[in-house]
Amino acid sequence: MRIRTLIVDDEPLARERLRFLLADESDIDVAGECADGRSTVAFLEKNAVDLLLLDIQMPEMDGFEVLKAIAPDRLPAVVFVTAYDRYALDAFEVHALDYLLKPVAAERMKAALDHVRAGLQAQILNADIQRRVANMLAEMESRRRRNERIPVKSGGEIAFLAAEEIDWIESAGNYVTLHISDKTKFLRETLSAMEKKLASHGFVRISRSTVVNTAKIKAMRSSQYGDYKIQLVDSTELTLSRGYRESFFELVDLP
Repeated sequence: MRIRTLIVDDEPLARERLRFLLADESDIDVAGECADGRSTVAFLEKNAVDLLLLDIQMPEMDGFEVLKAIAPDRLPAVVFVTAYDRYALDAFEVHALDYLLKPVAAERMKAALDHVRAGLQAQILNADIQRRVANMLAEMESRRRRNERIPVKSGGEIAFLAAEEIDWIESAGNYVTLHISDKTKFLRETLSAMEKKLASHGFVRISRSTVVNTAKIKAMRSSQYGDYKIQLVDSTELTLSRGYRESFFELVDLP
């Protein structure tokens, strides 16, 4: 069986090295090369390949973002190519995903290709790789969220807050007020910018002046004029305005 392979790396010398190692593999057909994430996604939307040799560290759109952008039914077998990253290597090993360390050694390439061949011949690789890649991406996204900190300057001191510490945010002129338990901190930032920054952490706009952490919502009830009253776990009561009701219900998973 012929294995159509796409090489993805932003470094020309790295692509050349991979091409050189594949040259002696009689069943490998190099279907193309891409130097960035966006062209990789575009290539895979139009072309079916069996194997993706995917660099992780690329500008603008890294290897993990590429995988998120590929439709599951278009996802081929993946062998990651990376410079040393202890956490990434641990994640690959936990989820039994193949990877190659730069500079790529010939022996490691042969071992990775043998594993790919075995999976393709058993016709189990596609569904299996989708599951394992999805699990790894979910784990890495969870880790990113836990590690992300928001710098807040207050009284000559800069505090670094985890997103989950923030209960809700309200606009205050050219600043926003962060409500953190029984404390408040001011940050020179727009509410729209904070909404965008924290959207992946479960924050959602509920009025022109308020963004709330959905993990802090305890209950809600309908109010007058199509509004809703939202009660947080600390008993704070906020208003979900009618104009934001539809987008709120779309983003929040209600029972």
